[in-house]
Amino acid sequence: MEQNTVKKEPLGKNFYVNVSHNHTFGTDAILLSNFASATRKDRAVDLGTGCGIIPLIMLRDGLLQSAVGIDISSEATTLAEQTKTELGLDKFTVINSDLNDLKGKVEFGSHTLITCNPPYKAPGAGIVSRSDTDKAARHETACTLQDIIRVSSKLLQTSGRLCMCHRPERLAEMMDLMRENKLEPKKLRLVCQRVGEEPWLVLVEAKKCANTGLRIAPTLYVYENGQLSSEMIEIYGSYKEAYL
Repeated sequence: MEQNTVKKEPLGKNFYVNVSHNHTFGTDAILLSNFASATRKDRAVDLGTGCGIIPLIMLRDGLLQSAVGIDISSEATTLAEQTKTELGLDKFTVINSDLNDLKGKVEFGSHTLITCNPPYKAPGAGIVSRSDTDKAARHETACTLQDIIRVSSKLLQTSGRLCMCHRPERLAEMMDLMRENKLEPKKLRLVCQRVGEEPWLVLVEAKKCANTGLRIAPTLYVYENGQLSSEMIEIYGSYKEAYL
């Protein structure tokens, strides 16, 4: 895809998302949208929404009372806003903002669900991407894991949920930060490409001001016997059907 080309990626059920070379999505976003188990009553905020894929999947499935997608990139929010307008999604609000500057833009203490597919690399870790867009998406240059969790706690009402995906090596750090911000980890799921391999992704749900008690869900395997696992096919659902 050329740098400035906008493509309509079909999601099934007559839904699509506008994507570009800089702002597209991967398997982790689809897994997170499924893991979050949103309901029709949820008032959701997606931090670092990019093209808006996570709230769009939920809205496609008839979920959410309201959805807010926030991203620091104006290019990303323009794409999300374009999709919202074209599909007539009145429940979806798109905000171009630094997540550390949300006062007066989003109501604090009123949301039931926060989702975030964050930059995976800590400051100073790994080879830094060349483009500013890739830096913001992959490295904690625009915000840190601590920023994300602190802001999530402010946005959530009591018993509201934060659902995140991350790399396994950041799991202990993530859980420590959650507890520091009154978010108790309640559910954990590991994702492996294949049986016998180490996990490449962790999915974590934390609840605001909840009692302790962590449930570890069965490991999700992306492939079995050289093909997509039956659970992955089920998770892809309407998105995969759009290509059949």
